[in-house]
Amino acid sequence: MNETDTNESGPLEGVRMIEFGQLLAGPYCASLMADFGAELIKVEAPPKGDPMRVWGREQVNDHTLWWPSLSRNKKVVTLNLREAEGQELALELMAKADVALENFSPGTMEKWNIGPDTALAKNPRLIYARVSGYGQTGRYRDRVGFAAAGEAMGGLRYFNGYPDQAPPRSGISLGDTLAAKQAFEGILMALYWRDAKGGGKGQVIDAAIVDACFAMTESTITEYGLTGAIREPSGSYLSKIAPSNVHKSKDGKWVVIAANHDSLWKRLAPLMGRPELAEDERYATHRARGDREHELYAMIDEWAAGYTAAELDTMLAEANVVSAGVYSAADMFDDPHFRERGLIVDLEDPEIGTMPVPGITPKLSVTPGHIKWGGKWEVGADNEEVWCGLVGLSQAELGRLQEAGIV
Repeated sequence: MNETDTNESGPLEGVRMIEFGQLLAGPYCASLMADFGAELIKVEAPPKGDPMRVWGREQVNDHTLWWPSLSRNKKVVTLNLREAEGQELALELMAKADVALENFSPGTMEKWNIGPDTALAKNPRLIYARVSGYGQTGRYRDRVGFAAAGEAMGGLRYFNGYPDQAPPRSGISLGDTLAAKQAFEGILMALYWRDAKGGGKGQVIDAAIVDACFAMTESTITEYGLTGAIREPSGSYLSKIAPSNVHKSKDGKWVVIAANHDSLWKRLAPLMGRPELAEDERYATHRARGDREHELYAMIDEWAAGYTAAELDTMLAEANVVSAGVYSAADMFDDPHFRERGLIVDLEDPEIGTMPVPGITPKLSVTPGHIKWGGKWEVGADNEEVWCGLVGLSQAELGRLQEAGIV
């Protein structure tokens, strides 16, 4: 792609978004908006700011490593939302915005007099996005909700893992990320309706971790509702979908080998030195292979154990069989594909130095996203620009509010 064909401002240039939130779900949604060009103003409580500033186990130069990536492309200001003057300033900020985003417990913004009814009365074009554990309605709305609980109630934990073992969690906060992406989708749809479709006004977006997890559960609820069947955990594979499993290589690495489609099976069987199995009625069809999945996996286990992961990768790719190594962070870092795709890029941070961070996805050919700067370490770094330049406070008034702990 020719760099002259790109728009460095991004497709969301001209959209101003105010982020009221902390930790992950809300801030990650805001990061997606900022990556694609939205002017993002992140509001933090003085004096310490978002706990994400110190979140994470690993440190370099006494700084944790998540903040620069999660808060990239964001302007950061401080504001005490528990005080009346802070609440008035929040409304002034939302009056000049296209989108407001919050991820506090339901009712918190109303308690602070900056809920959607108040904000939309002041700015009828405002899109007010809310992310919570269980949603703004329903009997569980007032429960405290984190990703772990949302993944559990939303079904993802139940059929993950192995039968008769404790349901494991993913090593990442999957529920937070899924809810953030649903909020992002909702914001884009609301902007499209308001502006491109002529709707002309804002609306409220209600995204929840439980909802986002439940939305990933495919046909499981329909299967239960109509047949009483409950999809159970099956470990490293989906029952009756064979072969599609992980197998250990000669050098002790795990490799996914997926040949559950008939055409793929016809490629894998001869690669294993067993071409007759491609036409054997016991394995030739999807249903037949599902009925004999355990014996099939035993055969593939034995075959895969004779080769290193790299050898398997080469053979399977050349045979056009679906496969992939089960990558650790080290594997992803070392595989040049991730740099070639821009999935890993370098960010220059003033405190940490050069640091590899996740790149921007998806890839847009004409208006791609851009990382303009990393998360700012100084709490309230953009107070003067936003409170004086945008909202219109005088320098003296800003000084008074800072001394009073409002900003």
